[in-house]
Amino acid sequence: MDTLKAFLPAPSFPKIKHWINELDVQIKITPPRKTKLGDFKGVKDALYISVNSDLNPYSFLITLTHELAHAFVYVKHKRGVAPHGTQWQDTFKAMMLNFLDPTIFPDEVLKVLSAHLKQPKASTLTDVNLASVLKKYDRVKVITISDIDEESIFSIPNGKIFKKGKQLRKRYRCVECTSNKVYLFHPLAEVIPIQ
Repeated sequence: MDTLKAFLPAPSFPKIKHWINELDVQIKITPPRKTKLGDFKGVKDALYISVNSDLNPYSFLITLTHELAHAFVYVKHKRGVAPHGTQWQDTFKAMMLNFLDPTIFPDEVLKVLSAHLKQPKASTLTDVNLASVLKKYDRVKVITISDIDEESIFSIPNGKIFKKGKQLRKRYRCVECTSNKVYLFHPLAEVIPIQ
């Protein structure tokens, strides 16, 4: 439990510890995963949560609270409700109200987090405003497609090379340089600029 303290904003730890003890949930801090920030599993009477180790303290707190909300909903309803349905949304919002405090989150995070909590999404990454603000506090800085200029050339980890185009509603329209195929990129997609 004490190792968990290092990943959270200090003032949030007592409440998180209380919820973990109340649920008797096992918390595992995992190596970074590309597809998810955290997850929850209920297996019979045992509850398990994992959270990625590379999250900044604010992202870690939001993700852990998100997964703890799943655990509370599971204890009450088992599998009888939608994973991110009304029961989860109401539980998550109520839990996060404990942390809407300037001693826990910086003002710029509080502002977008408050807006996010009006209609929480299945992932903080789908809320571009929240994800963008949280990204500023990451330990390892990455470059996203939103950080580079239109018409810039960039690559992605699989080696393909693209030219950045205009932003459509949410995503950026980009053309792969060898095939001229059009791809749409999420604003927070990690890219490697090519000079």
